[in-house]
Amino acid sequence: MDFLRPASWEEALAAKAEHPTAVPIAGGTDVMVEINFDHRRPEYLIDLNRIGELSEWEAGGDTVRLGASVPYTRIMEQLRRELPGLALASHTVASPQIRNRGGVGGNLGTASPAGDAHPALLAAGAEVEAESVRGSRLIPIDDFYTGVKRNALAPDELIRAVHIKKADGPQQYSKVGTRNAMVIAVCAFGLALHPETRTVRTGIGSAAPTPVRARTAEEFLNAALDEGGFWDNGKIITPSVAKQFAALCSAACNPIDDVRGTASYRRHAVGVMARRTLTWTWESYRGTAARTEGVA
Repeated sequence: MDFLRPASWEEALAAKAEHPTAVPIAGGTDVMVEINFDHRRPEYLIDLNRIGELSEWEAGGDTVRLGASVPYTRIMEQLRRELPGLALASHTVASPQIRNRGGVGGNLGTASPAGDAHPALLAAGAEVEAESVRGSRLIPIDDFYTGVKRNALAPDELIRAVHIKKADGPQQYSKVGTRNAMVIAVCAFGLALHPETRTVRTGIGSAAPTPVRARTAEEFLNAALDEGGFWDNGKIITPSVAKQFAALCSAACNPIDDVRGTASYRRHAVGVMARRTLTWTWESYRGTAARTEGVA
């Protein structure tokens, strides 16, 4: 196995173009596990740790451009207000040591359905900035996951950053694991309210071959909130609406039985998380709306 150490982003792109099968490594929290267990043995590794810009983020206008290697710890500490869903998801990643090393780019590159960042990115409607020597492009997160541990990157492309709109409403994230820390998700669920467009987006992890959205559930809830005037009147969402939303989220799953949980348990747990996160986010929205009206 050859180890390539580019000193700049341009050198990294050139190396990836010359060796399309090379595996990029930054935090190494996914790649090294696979190598240590002999699940993969790439011919080349491209070390991206010397490229400082990948560990930087910038917030301009209504969007955060998050470098692929920004550690989860910094997301938790510095971007909680702008990206609350992703900050909550970052809290659930492994241990403090791994959160200090790992970043969202690694989650996206691996594209495991159990990756902790995926539900939050789906709910937020993120875009992945991919680049090669041929140029750069933005890939909508809905189009990024193409199969089990497969993504939409071309062989010569690297992930440079993730573009995520700043939260304009409450966001939540919930994860089920066999213990409190250092655990792969049995299943996970992300929810984001978008009051500006009066829509709700979801993200489901570890309950299908890829991270997915519960689109039918979103359509149902969007219609229910609109028809009931909930965005304007700030009323409590009725139990029947929450129950149906949860059922539709469960139906969006296509899980498997494995050592971490059964398919039936995953479906049930996703429904429970959907109902709870909807309750939490809506109560937060109602509280914010009430305070705004009080100030006005």
